[in-house]
Amino acid sequence: MSHDHDEQIDEEFLVANTPGAEPAPGVDAVSDEPVVDAEVVDEGEAAEASVEQDLNSLVEQARNERDEYLDLAQRTKADFDNYRKRMAAETTAARGKGKLDVAAGLIETVDNLERVLAAEEIDLETANAGSLPADAPVSLQGIIVVYRDLNNTLRKAGVEGFDPSGEAFDPTFHEALQAVPAEGVEPGIVLEMMQRGYRSGDAVIRPARVVVSQ
Repeated sequence: MSHDHDEQIDEEFLVANTPGAEPAPGVDAVSDEPVVDAEVVDEGEAAEASVEQDLNSLVEQARNERDEYLDLAQRTKADFDNYRKRMAAETTAARGKGKLDVAAGLIETVDNLERVLAAEEIDLETANAGSLPADAPVSLQGIIVVYRDLNNTLRKAGVEGFDPSGEAFDPTFHEALQAVPAEGVEPGIVLEMMQRGYRSGDAVIRPARVVVSQ
């Protein structure tokens, strides 16, 4: 190859690489702009969309799990509150039943003391209040004191005795031992109390045993 030909190639190369110069015939211009592959762009956008979709899915899953745990916590709290209320009610009922059982035992002792006082012809109202009979033996005075103490204990526990004489017969509070004709008295009236009844509020510990009119 000749020297003149080499110089021509060098000049064409310089012109082609000179900014603003027109490319020489037969020589492709070199572009400063980066070449962008459309397939690469599409793949990148698809990958970005996939990542966003995955993130949205994870967020939705987290929200669902949060709602499930919140619902479980609320139901657990409601169950515990119901359990606590039920246990409190059962404890109160058991305490009340225990009190009534103790009262029933004391009532039997009071009955026995009343029989002793009746045999000694001591009025029960007098035995419950007032001074002790001075002419009574010490043993009888001791019985009176115990009788008063037991009645005071029952009253403090909310237990009271009742005498339904003159009232209409009520099977909830009364137990009829006998029915007899009574002139001038309509049927179903308590004529006489044979044994005192006891109650605590609306709960009957023992019904009064009575004689009713026929």
